[in-house]
Amino acid sequence: MHSDITLSREVEAIQIPSGDHVKLPAGTRVIITQALGGTYTVATDHGLARIQSKDADALGIDAAEEKKKAETSSSSNIPSDAGDLETEVWQQLRGVFDPEIPVNIVDLGLVYDCRVENTDGKQKATVKMTLTAPGCGMGPTIAADAQARIMTIEDMDEAAVELVWDPPWNQSMISEEGKMKLGMV
Repeated sequence: MHSDITLSREVEAIQIPSGDHVKLPAGTRVIITQALGGTYTVATDHGLARIQSKDADALGIDAAEEKKKAETSSSSNIPSDAGDLETEVWQQLRGVFDPEIPVNIVDLGLVYDCRVENTDGKQKATVKMTLTAPGCGMGPTIAADAQARIMTIEDMDEAAVELVWDPPWNQSMISEEGKMKLGMV
């Protein structure tokens, strides 16, 4: 990480923090600043961008190998009374990251509510989450990442992720693990 890489092919990326979709042409020099949750935040001459794992090969990275290396750990922000399927949803949400912050959205305290309901034999997850700043252009992208991760759960039929602003997020919502990663304790 933090070494110059030249993109081997054109890739679709998301500009940070605006959330605009951009194309980075083959030959673009980038520096990976964060590689978490299967996405890569890169610095370019035009600012930061996020590249999805499906395009990791353009960075010279084997995404499947990186996924194997990904660690799973417990989180103090997962409710102790969560059922098995809800716990799976929380664990999937731990793989979602803000591209500018090296802490997952659960440990950042951005997930306010997570429920799994069985309606007519179908499992549906409903998640309410917020962002660290209301004007963040990456909000829809982070919410879509969360929904996509939830839908990787074998028994899940549907997922809805809603961005909410009440209560407003503040740093006291960050878990102890998150605070340690951010050097706050």
